[in-house]
Amino acid sequence: MILAIDVGNTNIVLGCIDGEKITHFIRLRTDTRETEAEYVIKISQLLEFYKLDLKKIEGVILSSVVPPVTEALTRAFRTMFGEDPMVVGPGMKTGLNIKIDDPGTVAADLVVGSVAALNEYGAPAIVIDLGTAMTMVVLDKNGAFRGGVIYPGIKLSYAALASGTSLLPEISIQAPSKVVGSNTVDCMRSGAVYGTASLIDGLADRMEEELGYPCKVIATGGLANGVVQHCKREIVYDGDLLMKGLRYLYEKNKK
Repeated sequence: MILAIDVGNTNIVLGCIDGEKITHFIRLRTDTRETEAEYVIKISQLLEFYKLDLKKIEGVILSSVVPPVTEALTRAFRTMFGEDPMVVGPGMKTGLNIKIDDPGTVAADLVVGSVAALNEYGAPAIVIDLGTAMTMVVLDKNGAFRGGVIYPGIKLSYAALASGTSLLPEISIQAPSKVVGSNTVDCMRSGAVYGTASLIDGLADRMEEELGYPCKVIATGGLANGVVQHCKREIVYDGDLLMKGLRYLYEKNKK
């Protein structure tokens, strides 16, 4: 069994992977103030709560877009297991041909999602992650990573809207019954869900126009399922995409 960790700007997701099966999902809030000792205590208690034996964990792989948390977790896992975790980054074998201006600048989560999409669904593909930021990356017909789009995430955008205006409230992100809202909250929810769905449809269309051929579209992320079901084009939702990518990378790089 391996322990796979995806550190995002809002949440840390831990997954226990046994063979090809993801047995547990444990979610923590990302906090750059947490220390090595605090992570050791917190993760140990969580694994104990879920009755997961540390001795059965053969390795740890970590993907992170928050450097201070990467450092603290690396030290924590070194304390817990006696060796550093495998960290997604430069020097790791990914099998991914990255064709952008500076390949070293590609965020770890984009690499992990792209590796999973290639192995699970093939190329060409557009891979969407709806998190704190919304990302859409393109894998061409040869499987090469060609870049993509970064856009403010839904919750981030609407939190900024509420804080930057006097009369607009904070809202939960859910689809209203119709696009044309008849009250303030439904109007905002319509923009959040149907607006994002239309954005995804439109950007995917433009990406395919530039490539000159259609792509399979795969989506993941905390809000993805509630949004992509309202897209007009066919989109595959895979909530386990990053965990699958971490498993592929671990197998490819283990000693």
